Amino acid sequence: MDIIRLDFKSGLEALLKANPIRAIFLGVRIGDPTAVGQEQFSPSSPGWPPFMRVNPILDWSYRDVWAFLLVCKVQYCSLYDQGYTSIGSIHDTVPNALLCMKNSDSSEEKFKPAYLLADGRLERAGRVKKNSSAVCGKVSSISNGLKVENLNFGSMLTASIIAVGDEILFGTVEDKLSSVLCKRLHSIGWAVSRVTVTRNDIDSVAEEVERRKSTDDMVFIYGGIGPLHSDVTVAGVAKAFGVRMAPDEEFEEHLRHLIGEKCSGDKNEMALLPEGITELLHHEQLRVPLIKCHNVIILTATNAVELDLQWDCLIELAKSNGILELMDPFVSKCFATTLSDVEIAQPLSKLCAQFPDLYIGGYRRSREGPLIITSEGKDLSRIKAASQSLCEKFHHGAFSEIE
Repeated sequence: MDIIRLDFKSGLEALLKANPIRAIFLGVRIGDPTAVGQEQFSPSSPGWPPFMRVNPILDWSYRDVWAFLLVCKVQYCSLYDQGYTSIGSIHDTVPNALLCMKNSDSSEEKFKPAYLLADGRLERAGRVKKNSSAVCGKVSSISNGLKVENLNFGSMLTASIIAVGDEILFGTVEDKLSSVLCKRLHSIGWAVSRVTVTRNDIDSVAEEVERRKSTDDMVFIYGGIGPLHSDVTVAGVAKAFGVRMAPDEEFEEHLRHLIGEKCSGDKNEMALLPEGITELLHHEQLRVPLIKCHNVIILTATNAVELDLQWDCLIELAKSNGILELMDPFVSKCFATTLSDVEIAQPLSKLCAQFPDLYIGGYRRSREGPLIITSEGKDLSRIKAASQSLCEKFHHGAFSEIE
């Protein structure tokens, strides 16, 4: 064994420089995050030292690996006998809860060995969700430029919204679904952390989904779904999770009922879904079930009417099986004023500091129109108190409440 004390890439460069190595055997399997696009023989990636990657167990399942280790009596890390199923860094590796054995006589948790995991697709359930801002579904929000730790506005679930479409970026089509989705999420008490638009490109979709799924509790993505060459959303989601696309017989049957004999050739590719992580969300009002991949929900809506239908179905499903946690909705008050921005700027800043648990903002619908002041949060009494405090700073009639 040669030990090289460098970072991975530098170490590999040093190894290949010192030895005439042309190929390296790897233990990569198709469900691993680094396996996307690889085959049994795959040249190294651009920017890396040139060598041939040989992947002899690329198509092995979790069960195949353990069958080999146990039958051939190969030594393996002892942590696997303690319930760990996917071992990474000490900061993100925990025993797989699916192997936990409850002991009624003791509060101590014991775990079955890794080879007893019933569903190999859940191998990576033993990894902690990488989330720098969320702990147990609670996040620290940034309200009015202030970091809020223990107030109502700072303890909530967050969602991000991704729209896929070159036509939006070209300015050909206006994205109207994101504003509707923001309102629907606020109605169930979720905060929207980000709305982004990305290109019809697998890598662009994958990069955005990878970023957002790790920092938000739920990701909603729409656009780029169908049989066209530009419909790459589902494949992008698969790449973000490091899994391949595979035929889903159940989904294909739904498509067959929907488009009949046309479900052939390219249209059959619509039945390819991310392997091992896809859950179909059925509702009698939906002609085709929604697609959920861990904490990413793929919406097929193309307009507000379709989105409303899919959202209503999603909420009904959430009430029965907990797909989404339904929380206290946001409430708000809006006031219009003819005061100038200069007149109201300093009092509004002081109000923000006085009520850091609320989001307090201002905007104009047009340059000549009135300034709209909004106060939003989950505690109506706090919103009323903030509104009263603001009105007291100015003469009577300076503000008029609007819907």
